[in-house]
Amino acid sequence: MTWDELLAYCLAKPGAWQDEPWEGDVVVKVGSKIFAFLGSGARDAGGQPGAGGGPGVGVKCGPNREAADEWLARYPRDASVLPYIGRAGWNSLRVGGDIPDDEIREAVDGSYDAVVSKLPKRERPT
Repeated sequence: MTWDELLAYCLAKPGAWQDEPWEGDVVVKVGSKIFAFLGSGARDAGGQPGAGGGPGVGVKCGPNREAADEWLARYPRDASVLPYIGRAGWNSLRVGGDIPDDEIREAVDGSYDAVVSKLPKRERPT
């Protein structure tokens, strides 16, 4: 999966839209909340050059750090705690490594669902 394919997958979600709140760093939001950090494409979701040059995505991988740590145990080379918000269950997942593309898509789906469930009803997609 390329960076462009990952972005397109995120943007295909109901109510999803692209934003660049920090220069050069692409995020995808639903309502007013981010559900995927995509970085610049040349860097991973944590803003660091991707290991092996692969793109990455920062997503909410669980309701808390303990649940999100399962990704770190399963994919120690390709999953890492997302800086600053990792304690809330956010991880950076590298695309093109050991994590299968379908699991990346499932992680994006889970992050989207988690964020939508916390949105005020007026901001939820219909």
